[in-house]
Amino acid sequence: MISYFFEDTDFIFKGKARNNKWLRLVAESEIRRIGDISIIFCSDNYILNVNQQYLQHDYFTDIITFDYCEGDRLSGDLFISIDSVRENAIEYGTDFTEELNRVIVHGVLHLIGYDDHNDDDIAMMRKKENYYLSLKELL
Repeated sequence: MISYFFEDTDFIFKGKARNNKWLRLVAESEIRRIGDISIIFCSDNYILNVNQQYLQHDYFTDIITFDYCEGDRLSGDLFISIDSVRENAIEYGTDFTEELNRVIVHGVLHLIGYDDHNDDDIAMMRKKENYYLSLKELL
């Protein structure tokens, strides 16, 4: 089950049913099943506190993924800074919704096991993001 939460933001997420269908498609395409995934939309300050408290990192980020997966069942918490997503959309010249979808699928790809620590991993992650973003447009 995918659940949505909001912390320190007035952001409203529309299209939960479509998003859930899309993320199930992503999971199934990677031979996985959706378990319990919480998507927590928050502010920059909120995600900074999470980053400091749980990861001992003292910087802002657009997403933090906590992986609780077991076997082929995807479970975890995705903390997504709406402030950073807005800034990234401007920086990368894309619209907010596309950037938000990219960040959401990025977190799910981390749960699946993809990483982004080196250039090859980053290239694979970007390729997967682009592929799954194109599939969402078909739903």
